[in-house]
Amino acid sequence: MLPKKSMAMVQTAPRKLEARDLPIPQIADDSAILRIEACGICGSDYEQYEGVLQTPMPVIPGHEPLGIIEAIGDKAARRWGVDVGDRVAIETMLSCHCCDTCVGGHYHLCDRRQIYSYIPLTESPGLWGAYSQYMYLAPNTILHKMDKNLPAELAVMFNPLGAGFRWAVEIPQTQVGDTVLIFGPGQRGLASVVAAREAGAGKIIVTGLAADSNKLQMALALGADHIIDVQNENVVDRVRALTNGKGADVIVEVTSYATQPVREALDCVRMGGTVVLAGVKGFKPVSDFVSDLIVMKEITIKGAIGVTSSGYKKAIEMIERRKYPLELMHTHNFELEEAELAIKTLARQIEGRESVHSCLIPAT
Repeated sequence: MLPKKSMAMVQTAPRKLEARDLPIPQIADDSAILRIEACGICGSDYEQYEGVLQTPMPVIPGHEPLGIIEAIGDKAARRWGVDVGDRVAIETMLSCHCCDTCVGGHYHLCDRRQIYSYIPLTESPGLWGAYSQYMYLAPNTILHKMDKNLPAELAVMFNPLGAGFRWAVEIPQTQVGDTVLIFGPGQRGLASVVAAREAGAGKIIVTGLAADSNKLQMALALGADHIIDVQNENVVDRVRALTNGKGADVIVEVTSYATQPVREALDCVRMGGTVVLAGVKGFKPVSDFVSDLIVMKEITIKGAIGVTSSGYKKAIEMIERRKYPLELMHTHNFELEEAELAIKTLARQIEGRESVHSCLIPAT
């Protein structure tokens, strides 16, 4: 039987999380209750924690939930093809699925979309985000079944790996033999390495700071061919040398807040190549951005926000095949009550501790 309450970490103000016992709602015929096994931590969790995203409060953060169906209505069970006891990965976005944008295949850009971790407690039934023991699943949720035999901390990588497949393969239409240059060796950058390797990229190059030496070594272990320390090497010169002067076919920019890689991408991409911008910069302008390079080289520049079902499915299939040493990426498990520590560790604010992929593991 379900307990009556769920312990959740609630954000009540910027940089303030507090533990609360919240009622677990009754479900209707078209909804469900998920017991959270793990919730992934990513860069946007830090931005939400800091108040940069200006999300409503009080709110339960957490938008990368993996868990077990604990209660489900008959209609929801038929629609989703799952039942009590099934492990599922939950997509972040709740879209209307009936507007022109959704019907046109771009449901992640729905004007009426919501994100689980940004829905306030004041919106019924309140138990939305995944920094919690239990979570409400709305009727318009999209979910995917997953192998229950996988360790939760690896299975929950479906979200960053899904981003890798969408950003590094689907959006730029990466082809077999392509040279892929990835700016940034964080979890999304490393996920892009795995996705590009799985897609048959001919050469994968990853850049990072001197402080990223461990992550750059992970990139090599996960399938990258070359790494570049941007503080001790000239990125443009090195890429030209590695590509015989041609440049990269595909560039994926996933650095946080740094604008220089956006400018460098224009010099590093080949004639007619594609640049995917997925790293947010806090709305800072990019200096020395030479638009004539886009014209003269016929560069395609595409933005990337979020993951869609095709990326999630590819990621889940790859995780379940156990082909890559994904455990290298996972560095920390945190208890639910340690959510603030998890966020600060990811943001490099805890001396002596560095996180690549981490997750919260709620006690049940």
